Amino acid sequence: MVFRCAIDAHWTLHFASDGVEALTGYRPDELEGNAVVSLEALIHPDDRASVREVIDEACRGVGRYRVKYRLQHRDGTDRWVLGRGAVVRDEQGERVLEGFIEDVTEQLTRQRLLADAELRYRSIFEDSVIGMFQTSIDGHYLAANRALADLYGYDSPEALIAGLSDIATRLYVDPTRREEFTTLIREHHRVADFESEVYRRDGSRIWIAENAHVVFGPDGQPLYYEGTVEDVTKQHGYRKQLEYQATHDPLTGLPNRNLLQDRLQQALRQAQRRGSRGALAFVDLDNFKFVNDSLGHGAGDRLLVEVARRLKASVRESDTVARYGGDEFVLILGDYEGLSDTLHILHRIQDVVGAPIALQGHQIHVNCSIGVSVFPDDGGDLEVLLRHADAAMHHAKTLGKGQFQFYTESLNVAARERLALDSALRQAIEQDGLHVVYQPKVGAHGQLYGFEALVRWDSEAFGSVSPARFIPLAEENGLIGHLTWFVLRHACHQAATWRAQGHGHLRVAVNISPSLFREKDLAALVQSVLDAAGLPPENLELEITEGMLMGDVQRALAVLKELKAMGVFIAIDDFGTGYSSLAYLKRFPIDILKVDRSFVMECDLGNEAVAITRAIVSLAHSLNLRVVAEGVETASQLAVLNALGCEEFQGYLFAKPLPGPEAAAFLDAAPAA
Repeated sequence: MVFRCAIDAHWTLHFASDGVEALTGYRPDELEGNAVVSLEALIHPDDRASVREVIDEACRGVGRYRVKYRLQHRDGTDRWVLGRGAVVRDEQGERVLEGFIEDVTEQLTRQRLLADAELRYRSIFEDSVIGMFQTSIDGHYLAANRALADLYGYDSPEALIAGLSDIATRLYVDPTRREEFTTLIREHHRVADFESEVYRRDGSRIWIAENAHVVFGPDGQPLYYEGTVEDVTKQHGYRKQLEYQATHDPLTGLPNRNLLQDRLQQALRQAQRRGSRGALAFVDLDNFKFVNDSLGHGAGDRLLVEVARRLKASVRESDTVARYGGDEFVLILGDYEGLSDTLHILHRIQDVVGAPIALQGHQIHVNCSIGVSVFPDDGGDLEVLLRHADAAMHHAKTLGKGQFQFYTESLNVAARERLALDSALRQAIEQDGLHVVYQPKVGAHGQLYGFEALVRWDSEAFGSVSPARFIPLAEENGLIGHLTWFVLRHACHQAATWRAQGHGHLRVAVNISPSLFREKDLAALVQSVLDAAGLPPENLELEITEGMLMGDVQRALAVLKELKAMGVFIAIDDFGTGYSSLAYLKRFPIDILKVDRSFVMECDLGNEAVAITRAIVSLAHSLNLRVVAEGVETASQLAVLNALGCEEFQGYLFAKPLPGPEAAAFLDAAPAA
């Protein structure tokens, strides 16, 4: 009998499985809610006090109990039973008992007979319907009965002993269970109801409960373990089902409030260990009442199930999506890297929730309002974080629904600024609000080798926006491809103009975004831009970062070979600050290494920066690569870099990035290369 009952004077039953009728003679509906008789009344009068004492002690301590006592059957007979259970919290957070009551009358009888006749009747071991065993201390079977062999799927006890040569690795699904088993026996000389998942011979899995003790020799040393094994797969399944029902929403299958508390504690502990932050998002559907009222509660339920599925698919597996109640959901977003990551997931949630949902032949659009609190800044427990997120959510609704708000105003300001910057950047791309500038790349004596093309943005709302600010934003919102092609087109047309004016040796360098680098037809796209501009490939230099080469190596190698076959030059930008793998320098078709400005700025100070720069130059020359130093600002830096063997230089010492006309003037004034 599987049950759940209240912790009260009558052990009032909330639930009883069908097995109760065979055990007591009463149907579940006659016992649930004390409809006919209470569980307390069924316990033999002489056993009631001892049963209550055991369970009360469990309630005060470990929360689990095991007790044998007599139950009075409806027909007047007494049954010996084994009660096992635990104190848990139900869906409303109330403490209740959950467990099993088994009829062990026959087992007790057999055990008494076994104790009386163990020496005279070996057949009791061999013919028992309960699995029995003896194992060595180091984990080998010494003896097993037919019931145990049948339980584990072996033809005979002898086959079981031969087949399970190592119990820890061959029997237990979790190999550490054998160590836990031996630890308990070592400490207490016995184990009771030791539940584990085990493999049968055919590879299937079952759950067993073991009762075992140590057999000692005359000298007090342990000789072996012996005990019994029972199949408790069904009971384990019942318990898991009850535990799941207590911690999950029955409609959506999402964690409920009970489990939400536990998940948040885990996220808080992780944030504390890593010194990071997380977010708790309170999501409320804006148009749910309209769906319920117009299409009915069935449609409303299907809507909630679909929204739950979309929310779960929008976050990482390590995050939590819980149904808080009604049309409210709570998300725990642990260990996100700052505001940008949080905004990204919030936008994704708004998009997936707002996508059309088909219900009863209608396309339903449901928006959501989201309030966000950040932990540990805005609170250190569920109640406080929920209260703050709920307040932020209601503030979002007052602003017009379909929006999100942070509890902390400074984050709201930062979020609004970022959204405004995102909108302005999109508008600038659509309306040609960007322009390209060119920074000269020269030799030690000022001879001009080419230019690096760089994008700039002068916004009416934000003024001159630094590339360090808007390029990462473009990477995040998917606009980086538009930026890259914009620069590439302008740079190629400008270089073609210079070539037509007699400067055929000049190369123009353009940075390629990692996301663009992964496109299948990158080489064909570059070729189309060159053709449109009328620029030969040898006048184009593509700059890529080290990180591009460290993911899908085969894909990167194939793309670079296609570009090299066209005739363009390949440069590694910011070398020395990323992975700096020597293997890819040999393997990939690279022409140029650009020494990062962080080394250039310190190369004349005599510290390790000059040693690193010297090593980079030496390595590059040994591989027949050309070296470019970027960020050169002083004459002393130029002198050191020139002495080390750098061939090209760019930086404010020579010129800032120049608009097209000024770049042309610089070109006219530069000495011949």
